[in-house]
Amino acid sequence: MSAELFSIRMHSSLAGSHLSGAERLGDRRALSALAASLVERALAHERGEADQIRVTVERLDPGALLTGCLPGLMTLRVPDHRQGRQAAAELLRGAGVAREAISAALSWLVEGPSPEGGNMRGAMLINAVSGERLEPDRRRGVRVSRMDLAPSLAEELGRALASFDLDNAHVREALVLAGKVLAAPGVVAELCWSDDPSYTAGYVASSGGGYQRLTHLKALGDPRGGRAFFLRPEGLDLPALLAFLEKTPMLFTGLGPLAHPVDWRG
Repeated sequence: MSAELFSIRMHSSLAGSHLSGAERLGDRRALSALAASLVERALAHERGEADQIRVTVERLDPGALLTGCLPGLMTLRVPDHRQGRQAAAELLRGAGVAREAISAALSWLVEGPSPEGGNMRGAMLINAVSGERLEPDRRRGVRVSRMDLAPSLAEELGRALASFDLDNAHVREALVLAGKVLAAPGVVAELCWSDDPSYTAGYVASSGGGYQRLTHLKALGDPRGGRAFFLRPEGLDLPALLAFLEKTPMLFTGLGPLAHPVDWRG
């Protein structure tokens, strides 16, 4: 990839409410195609066709670019979202998140984490011990940005995921985001499920467990979803964490192990 790298970010809304967001990193030659693909995505969302689309293109400082390896992936099969949430709670406890913080995060995700009870554009930041929310703006949340796969890894990841019938945008993009979140200073774990009504899967990510995908974390047709990042309170530098998540560019060049799906036996 060229040393001259750009961040291409899309945010779309419908009737004044957040609809979708996505982003890529690419060189100058790829800009037009990447921007067009993001616009098409905004116009084909299952929750409706966007009536406002913003595309931002930003030249990145090559010296600021970090590289990393994606977390390993395992799928845990659960019969329904209730079992999925129980499994997620156990995985989070195993990663070092306190019960109070897990309970609070699940309640916010189920009810809608914004002050009005709806979805947020970004993630919640939650004290992993007390459950206190720490993000500066509870309507917007924290948007993890400026990250992508190296082109050679994108092909390798596609082949690897296809062997498990998981080669879709939800899994690919969540792996990239989880990889950057786990590299951030002070992050203990992440919990996420999508706000797309037809996509019931979600995941718990942690440095010890990797990306642990659960087949059901919400009921089919539920439009609520979101992300919770659990933070270690000792020595937490919130401005540094926000700068890393939102501003530091990161390109993934390595792939962690992919394991065969297993049934959850909690």
